[in-house]
Amino acid sequence: MAMPPKPRLGSRRRPEQSREAILQAAVLEFAREGVAGARTDAIARTAKVNKALLYYYFKDKEALYGAVLDHVFGGLIACVGEALSKDLAPPDKILAYAGAHFDYIASHPLYPAIVQSEMMMGARRGKTTHLRHIVNRYFRPLFGRLTQVLHEGQSSGEFRVVDPLHFVPSMIAMIVFYFTSAPVMRIMMGKDPMVPPRLAARRAAVLDYISAALFQLPRNARQGARK
Repeated sequence: MAMPPKPRLGSRRRPEQSREAILQAAVLEFAREGVAGARTDAIARTAKVNKALLYYYFKDKEALYGAVLDHVFGGLIACVGEALSKDLAPPDKILAYAGAHFDYIASHPLYPAIVQSEMMMGARRGKTTHLRHIVNRYFRPLFGRLTQVLHEGQSSGEFRVVDPLHFVPSMIAMIVFYFTSAPVMRIMMGKDPMVPPRLAARRAAVLDYISAALFQLPRNARQGARK
């Protein structure tokens, strides 16, 4: 008896695989071309689906762009949320968060370009629909969880007194800026800042900087006191 034909990727018979392929292709296109320059034809071609199928899952380019932003930030929140859910002392928890955030971006090098583009577009054109969604669904809850860790560390005497409204954005900037500035650093240094040894060195520097800015005791003194 003849076997039934295997469904193609670009088919409604494999909705999860097809949708994921479209999202991954859209990440590539939006990172390279921005929202205005991105073309759904190119996305469909890269995803190996026909354009009609793309519009079956996403009604237009704007809806696809919104889905890409949810894909990017949803993955980040899942990653750092796991670190923030661990039963750790505040200093260890804040470093676990920072390390997880850094590792997530390092594993998805196209994401910073999309995020930076959205931030700049929201500020320049006053288009706040996507930005408001991102803030309410992702940034505000994350800020709340980080603020709680900071308050716990301050109450226990392990953290200096800092204003979360200033410290949290500064900490995130310390994590993220290396990736958004990678093209400049590549030209300036004549070396690739994204190779594993340089990423590892940067990760260590980020954690050390956060420790020095926040902890009442240096990391090595705190670790020694716990032995």
